[in-house]
Amino acid sequence: MPMYEPGTVVLVNFPFTDLQSAKVRPSLVLTTRGDDVIILGIFSKVPEELRESWVKLDEHSKDFGRTGLKKTSIIKTEKITVIHRSLIRKEIGNLSAELMQKVKKTLLKTLEIENLF
Repeated sequence: MPMYEPGTVVLVNFPFTDLQSAKVRPSLVLTTRGDDVIILGIFSKVPEELRESWVKLDEHSKDFGRTGLKKTSIIKTEKITVIHRSLIRKEIGNLSAELMQKVKKTLLKTLEIENLF
């Protein structure tokens, strides 16, 4: 079974938050730990107004072709999940280092929990 590098775009059966169903969708690999892969969901419905926790992947940008996506999409950093790597259907592309940095910064803001404790 292949190892997936951070920044890889893969197709997976991504679970809905109710855990009752799932949908095949592209996802971004954040990291791999053993057989577990931490991913972020990528969604092709792009509303007019974006949330702070979203990163837009614009089909007109110079690096879009390497993502393997078919149209403008958003990475929702609040849609984070852990899956077994056997659930990855296939690798379709990857993000540029620049886009990955943007995702990391957005994710850190999304996960900011310093006021939790």
